[in-house]
Amino acid sequence: MSYVSQSNVSAELQYQDFLERVITFTLVTIPSCVFLFINGTMMFTLRSKSVFCDTCRYILLYNLLFADTVQLMISQVLFLLAVCRIRLTYPVCGTITRVATLSTVISPLTLLVMSLERFVAVCYPLRHAAIITINNTRMAVTALWAFSALHNLIGVVLLLGFPFEKQETLQMTDFCSDLAMLLGPRSKDYNRGFTIFLFVSAGVVILSSYFGVVKAARSASTDKCSALKARNTLLLHMVQLCLSLSSTIFNPLLLLIIKVVTRDVFARLHKFLYVLIILFPTCLSSLIYGLRDQSIRPVLLHNLSCRIKVKVVAAKG
Repeated sequence: MSYVSQSNVSAELQYQDFLERVITFTLVTIPSCVFLFINGTMMFTLRSKSVFCDTCRYILLYNLLFADTVQLMISQVLFLLAVCRIRLTYPVCGTITRVATLSTVISPLTLLVMSLERFVAVCYPLRHAAIITINNTRMAVTALWAFSALHNLIGVVLLLGFPFEKQETLQMTDFCSDLAMLLGPRSKDYNRGFTIFLFVSAGVVILSSYFGVVKAARSASTDKCSALKARNTLLLHMVQLCLSLSSTIFNPLLLLIIKVVTRDVFARLHKFLYVLIILFPTCLSSLIYGLRDQSIRPVLLHNLSCRIKVKVVAAKG
């Protein structure tokens, strides 16, 4: 009788655990798919008209959206693997996290370049067309990806220095994440130093651009309306940078939380923090810049609603 009772309790716990996983999978995956659809539509919008393809700030915005979309896709895959309790091998996890790191670095660097573009547009309007050209912008984007790739290459070299041959198996004991792939003190120290350097540099550039624009706005020769828009844009860049920085503290924050709470509480906090720190920030770029920009907004809304309109017209016909 006692054995049957224990079996029923065990089956009930397994069912609750399974049900919780299904609910988590649904609640997180649906918003992710919606945000991916919005980001994809936004990128399509930026490639749908020549005025967007031939304008420097829209080229930079496309680069930012692309990096955020890749980061969102990979983060979602890793989160679902953790929810399903699937553990990968080190080579597979290393490949996935390297791609994620590549896109993570691109976001703050792109915000840095976008801030400089707005600074030049307001403070040096007569030289803006000569400095911020299509070719220079494309070269800047290429340089950003090259710099991020170099950072990734250094990470791979440090990772190869880890004595994998001493491991009994290449199967990971933890769930796949960028933190789990920081094997050895050198990798951890380099990653910490690079993250601090990256966000401090981007923060200094954005703040300097902001104060430069504020100073220029007080000048009688500066277009007040243009300066005000540029100032607000730089503030948005700073908010975006802070949100990008928040994603780097996700895994360290989980390590701190798991030491002070129970496993069940940690599981729920993990899901909440993922939505707040990872999912939410990576989808803001398209919403902030797409709906705020007077040129993009009507085209974006048209692209987002065109399928509904087509169905309505077809039904009337």
